[in-house]
Amino acid sequence: MAKARSLYSCGECGATSPKWQGQCPGCGAWNTLVEGVAERASGHRFESLVPGAKLQTLADIEAREIDRVATGIGEFDRALGGGLVAGGVVLIGGDPGIGKSTLLLQALAQLSARHKVLYVSGEESAEQVALRARRLGLDTRQLPLLAEINLERILAVLQAERPEVAVIDSIQTLWSDELSSAPGSVAQVRECSAQLTRLAKQTGVTIILVGHVTKEGALAGPRVLEHIVDTVLYFEGDTHSSFRLVRAVKNRFGAVNELGVFAMTESGLKGVSNPSALFLSQHGQEVPGSCVMVTQEGTRPLLVEIQALVDGAHGNPRRLTVGLEAQRLAMLLAVLHRHAGIACFDQDVFVNAVGGVKIAEPAADLAVLIAIASSLKNRALPAKLVVFGEVGLAGEIRPAPRGQERLREAAKLGFTQALIPEANRPKQAIPGINVIAVRRVEEAVARLRELD
Repeated sequence: MAKARSLYSCGECGATSPKWQGQCPGCGAWNTLVEGVAERASGHRFESLVPGAKLQTLADIEAREIDRVATGIGEFDRALGGGLVAGGVVLIGGDPGIGKSTLLLQALAQLSARHKVLYVSGEESAEQVALRARRLGLDTRQLPLLAEINLERILAVLQAERPEVAVIDSIQTLWSDELSSAPGSVAQVRECSAQLTRLAKQTGVTIILVGHVTKEGALAGPRVLEHIVDTVLYFEGDTHSSFRLVRAVKNRFGAVNELGVFAMTESGLKGVSNPSALFLSQHGQEVPGSCVMVTQEGTRPLLVEIQALVDGAHGNPRRLTVGLEAQRLAMLLAVLHRHAGIACFDQDVFVNAVGGVKIAEPAADLAVLIAIASSLKNRALPAKLVVFGEVGLAGEIRPAPRGQERLREAAKLGFTQALIPEANRPKQAIPGINVIAVRRVEEAVARLRELD
């Protein structure tokens, strides 16, 4: 018998090489090539999504509004951009045990009362899924279950049953007869996801894929998996905490960075109607180093408390951030020293975003600087003050997008003062909130002394 030929595949981009090398020839990543068996040559397994496709101009194509299917879970629908789209493919990733299967089982149980659905379990047996549904108290009389990992059998059931929504839990457990590699390999994940996506586009079935994540938190398997799907959702949050965040990082049918907030209870994941309350600590009195900012997550403004602790360094000063970018903190400390005269080169600086939320937008810059200055001077800020704005290297304070919505959200939650960029000053006064607009960092620090 001829010896099977080895082939090395990249875990990041899926590129192949006949021999091992340290750097991937496709994407340039290091140490990502994994040895596998070269696949047998077979006939072309893919067909055009549109039979008899012809050349036509874009103006001649009739576009129609996309009809969405609400899952019945408001926060999940928000992260999806309003609901599920017929023929769409959704990929959900997250740490083990964070609640992916629980959320999807709840969603399918809600949908089964109005739509035809199918739950495909590749990781758990039918009895295990039934036990979870019973523990959550779900009505599953109309919810069919298929415990199968063979791709061809799953495709046959989907074509025969034609459900409106199907969940595949998970894509890393599926394997195809066309390939000889093991389930979870780059070739299997790429093949199975491509076949399921092709079926979804041809039949209009909405398919939700559950994906494993690596220890770095990224989706496991080739990056092509994220490119071919329509929506990518990530579960965030600590497994030791009862709160979960579902964030959309890609959505062809809605806004990215939409955020759904859930609380894990005995009866499953429940949507949180007022998520700003989760990210605001309830202090008995005003404390130094605490500053409330308004961040924009998709279309939703959220109030988040930024906490800073500045303490004398014993040796090399430490800079540590939780929920914020560490490199940006070093830049902000340099700006604070150069333009406001506040030096922290001999201090340990720790910055934390309360509630486990991750803030990536630069509009948090001014709130971080104000919290650091408050902690260093040991002077508490007013309890009803909110801050937002981007800080430049020249010391200028730049505007944040959707400033009006941020101010209205703060006023709605009872905040009475706002320290914001001059360019975000509203043309008409917002009832209940006093706006303090500043142009530079030194001006913002000086205005702090005037606040009561």
